[in-house]
Amino acid sequence: MNSTETDVSLDYRSAGVDIEAGNALVERIKPVAAGTRVPGVLGGLGGFGSLFELPLDRYRQPVLVAGTDGVGTKLKLAIESGRHAGVGIDLVAMCANDIVVQGAEPLFFLDYYATGKLDVEVAAAVIGGIGRGCELAGCALVGGETAEMPGMYAAGDYDLAGFCVGVVEKSAILDGSRVRAGDRLIGLASSGPHANGYSLIRRILELSAGRPLPDIDGRPLLDCLMAPTRIYVKSLLRLMQALPVHALAHITGGGITENLPRVLPKGTEAQVDLAAWRRPPVFDWLKTQGRVAEAEMLKTFNCGIGMIVIVAPGDVPEALRMFEGAGETAAVIGEVAAAEADAAPVVRYRNAW
Repeated sequence: MNSTETDVSLDYRSAGVDIEAGNALVERIKPVAAGTRVPGVLGGLGGFGSLFELPLDRYRQPVLVAGTDGVGTKLKLAIESGRHAGVGIDLVAMCANDIVVQGAEPLFFLDYYATGKLDVEVAAAVIGGIGRGCELAGCALVGGETAEMPGMYAAGDYDLAGFCVGVVEKSAILDGSRVRAGDRLIGLASSGPHANGYSLIRRILELSAGRPLPDIDGRPLLDCLMAPTRIYVKSLLRLMQALPVHALAHITGGGITENLPRVLPKGTEAQVDLAAWRRPPVFDWLKTQGRVAEAEMLKTFNCGIGMIVIVAPGDVPEALRMFEGAGETAAVIGEVAAAEADAAPVVRYRNAW
């Protein structure tokens, strides 16, 4: 009797899932997670859930703040260029920078890594970057999930998601209610496009296909585009301990145009002076190469400002001094002004690059 397909003994590996590779990755990850350990972490990797003890000795009315995000189509450039560690930092940055704008101290982080076929070296590079991001944000990498799903992803592709939880004293939550007309806007320099606008960036790169890519300020264009997102957490937490910060805005997808109004109360508007900082040349290249309108640039990219801090005028000198000491490039880029009562907040730009 001839054997048929139904006579073949199947296993998970033959279906495309390599459990041994997954176990090998866990062993590679353990030192990365251990390097991010902070007080409050209970146990290590390998459990069904991660345990973290709230720092009740430092908070009277602790409020948990949670955020989740991904890296978007910047992953496509990472895969094509073999630059995987940086997107791990991006993943942490997009989550941790989001929760710190509400005044929260990031406590712990979890990641989700999904691929069609697990490449342990690639995954280890990505998660090593995640560990580095957690160190920069001061939070612990307490666990995550690696999913090998044959047929779901093209060969070599993977996707990332991150989840960050932080804590803030209830009375210290930043929600925009402290913002007043006359407050000043301090912009913190970005490291590049961060992890936003890459569908447009990739389309612009397609227009340059077949031609050598230029150097930008002495750096290869790809280095500028793949620079990891700057993590502002430690600088901002120190500032909030020293000064009464009125609001923070993380400049992500939507640029200044759409993100800054999210932290302004009704009846106010932001007046931003574009001449107050030098737009990094990589954005000029994107604008010129893609023939992107100025308004579109400002609502797609951060254009050189990754975080905006809103403080009272009298606190500006000390804030700038502290940012300089923390290694941030900071500048006053505008102010909050009164607008028509109950009008939705907007950003108004003056001058030009």
